Amino acid sequence: MTPVDRDDDRRPKNGFRIALCSEVDRDGWRAHARRLLQGRVAPDQVTWTVAGRRDSDQLDLSAQTVSLPAAASHSPRPIRISRHLLALINGGLLHRNADRFDLAYRLLYRAQSVPRLHENPADADMMKLNRYAKAIRRDIHKMHAFVRFRKIGEREGREQFVAWFEPDHHITATVAPFFRKRFTGMDWLILTPQASIAWDGDRLSIGSGGSKHDLPQQDLVEAEWRTYYANIFNPARVKIAAMKSEMTLKYWKNLPEAELIPSLLERAAGRVDAMVAHGRQDAFRPADHAPLSTAEPPASLDQLYEILEQASDAPRESFSDRLVRGSGPVDARIMVIGEQPGDQEDRQGRPFVGPAGQLLDRALAEAGLDRQRLFLTNAVKRFKYRQSGKRRIHETPNAGEINYYRWWIEQEIRLVDPRLVIVLGATAARCLTGKVMKISRHRGTILPLATNRSLLITVHPSYLLRIPDAQGRQVEYAKFLRDLELAAAGVKTDGPKGGDLS
Repeated sequence: MTPVDRDDDRRPKNGFRIALCSEVDRDGWRAHARRLLQGRVAPDQVTWTVAGRRDSDQLDLSAQTVSLPAAASHSPRPIRISRHLLALINGGLLHRNADRFDLAYRLLYRAQSVPRLHENPADADMMKLNRYAKAIRRDIHKMHAFVRFRKIGEREGREQFVAWFEPDHHITATVAPFFRKRFTGMDWLILTPQASIAWDGDRLSIGSGGSKHDLPQQDLVEAEWRTYYANIFNPARVKIAAMKSEMTLKYWKNLPEAELIPSLLERAAGRVDAMVAHGRQDAFRPADHAPLSTAEPPASLDQLYEILEQASDAPRESFSDRLVRGSGPVDARIMVIGEQPGDQEDRQGRPFVGPAGQLLDRALAEAGLDRQRLFLTNAVKRFKYRQSGKRRIHETPNAGEINYYRWWIEQEIRLVDPRLVIVLGATAARCLTGKVMKISRHRGTILPLATNRSLLITVHPSYLLRIPDAQGRQVEYAKFLRDLELAAAGVKTDGPKGGDLS
């Protein structure tokens, strides 16, 4: 902290010039700001800059930081600032505009005499700080979403990746913990013009910036990623304006899939027409799926499954040949219907034995429901997948494939005769009701399904497993648990059938 324009008695005439160590020296700013406030130095007496800054309109001639002159010092006073304003300032200090340090100190100074300053929406300084903080939040979100790693090899059994990104603001060090948590199992380097962050499995490092050409340009898995993106691209949901708003063109040059987008958009209209035509061909009526060879409905679950296994009109393309039967007591009071078997269910021939099934078991136990007293099955009876190397990747059944199994799920319900049917996920809800059901609109309520039978719709456990952040998973798991507790309470109060569920 260096006084400028001193007179002969060494007292500051025009104030102080503060040279911070770097553009992201928030600790230095806070330390200087605290001492300035305690010295009762007004904002117009302070000029903030960054040592070595080259984009300033004035030369940085500041000397090494020194203590406040005794003549300018006063007895220290407590510094008061709301947590909300402090959070906004911490975010705003990462903005690229050079006036951010002056703005932050001015607000800090004013907040000492205006305690609720941050609640004034018309204050010019607060309006600017809110704009800065919003820009930082958006820039962090973009970096989370649009960093694309390139695989450059392996070392000691760990894959190594590099990425180039150009943030709008000084956020690189701030996002480092996010990438460490998300990609702990691999070594990576993210380089930006201002800074770099790296993880080697033990240590998170922050270094200087560079240029895109400093990184290897080859990618060992980029071709596979392009193929995957082209296959998941949904032309029916293309909204070009929304796409460009969320994924602005400045990021496209660093995204390997961006080169595919123009040709995918060009073919979108034709692909949509083909999807509509295919959907019409697959749109079976529920009555069409009753097996013609049976004069009477099946008398048992075993007979039902045997007929389905032999059905020649069942959807086969992209499906496993194995039929996964329902499991549980034939007189269960609760039937749980999932969407379709997964890889582990297909291999073992039983429903809900994979990761989603393990999560379901945990939630059932916490809700007071005994899995051994429930009948568990899936709406679609075979595993639909696509092969990717040695892995089988789950594929969502289309409308025709879901509708095909509606008659069969109705027969399962008839034969088990549960008091309550719990439907997990949108595919199961569509299979049972014959229409698209919005889970968020109908969950949390027991609905009438038939005489002496009710329906409860909730999410599938696999949805919970896909939530990336731990806090979000906890919130959604709590909602899922409440739905199951509602089911347990509802069945316990509707009269006896097969004894207690607990």
